[in-house]
Amino acid sequence: MSYIKRILNIELPKQQSAFLWGPRKTGKSTYLKFRFPHSKIFDFLKTDFFLEISKNPAVLREQILALDKNTLEHPIILDEVQKVPQILDEVHWLIENKGLRFILCGSSARKLRRGHVNLLGGRAWRYEMFPLVTAELSSINLLHALNHGMVPAHYLQDDEECKKTLKAYIGDYLKEEVFAEGLTRNVPAFSRFFDAFAYSHGELTNYSNIARDCGVDSKTVKEYYQILVDTLLAVRIEPFKKRQSRSIITKAPKYYLFDVGVAGYLKKHHLKEEKGEEFGRAFEHFLLMEILAYRSYSDKDFEINFWRTKTGLEVDFILAGGEIAIEAKGANRIDKRDFYPLEAFAEEYLPKRSFIVCNERDKRLHGEIEIIPWSCFLQELWSGNIL
Repeated sequence: MSYIKRILNIELPKQQSAFLWGPRKTGKSTYLKFRFPHSKIFDFLKTDFFLEISKNPAVLREQILALDKNTLEHPIILDEVQKVPQILDEVHWLIENKGLRFILCGSSARKLRRGHVNLLGGRAWRYEMFPLVTAELSSINLLHALNHGMVPAHYLQDDEECKKTLKAYIGDYLKEEVFAEGLTRNVPAFSRFFDAFAYSHGELTNYSNIARDCGVDSKTVKEYYQILVDTLLAVRIEPFKKRQSRSIITKAPKYYLFDVGVAGYLKKHHLKEEKGEEFGRAFEHFLLMEILAYRSYSDKDFEINFWRTKTGLEVDFILAGGEIAIEAKGANRIDKRDFYPLEAFAEEYLPKRSFIVCNERDKRLHGEIEIIPWSCFLQELWSGNIL
């Protein structure tokens, strides 16, 4: 399998370390091997090594100190670091006393945070790896991307292989990320929650309704959602509430899984054409993941919200505190009614730019609203012309 050059760029000055987080199979380990070819890698997925270091973390320090001087000039990579939280004390000592650099790679910081372990007191920068984005690919088939998702291995497979891989991937995540890591003890309830989440994906979240479906209370459901966010399996999008108004929904968030293909598999949907309600929802999710990745990779700290009124008007994404308003429409022709939500938002909040990102072939302008093909929008996003 050929290596796809990623946009993420980790540049570490001398004596600077970093964490690299990201869901499994997004390409973290492969990226680090290509980006830091001279670095020594310690992989805690190797059972014998994991068991040895778990019993005696000091062994890792001794092995690192035995490396030659040239190797120690490069960052030392610790892969799946969340599996052995106690080694972070050793890492801290090596940073402080030997001036070494580390890249600590893993799929979840939740276990580290909840265990109150040493997170290096700000001595390590934080990076995140996302699934593939359009700017990393020479061309993209939209239906293929929505059905397979953008996890590298899934995206590059054919349809039948991808179905089997997605099934295994979801099973492994439930087993390894949540259950095996001891993040929840009620396995049946969390499994029911995961199924219920699939059908409320990208919608206003009603914790009470999902709690009834799972047979647990609302507080537990909120904790389950937090597990997904902490393990980078999902992202929470809060409603836009710059000014309080009785007509605006300001409390119920939305949750989206980290990959459009994983979400589609959980929802048991396979898209056959670029139209329909499910296509529109997957298209919205796809755009969100591009925006989230752009925000992280470009190191721009802007807010991402949605806006919805109690009468049902909704704008999918409000960026940077109301500066940019984006409505995602899977349709290949935008008509008059599609403008209403953006017009209502613009009348109250005066965004700098308003977009309908859609499947039309050409750009056009409707008053102050820019109608733009999705591929053009993403090119402008990654070029830095949107934000």
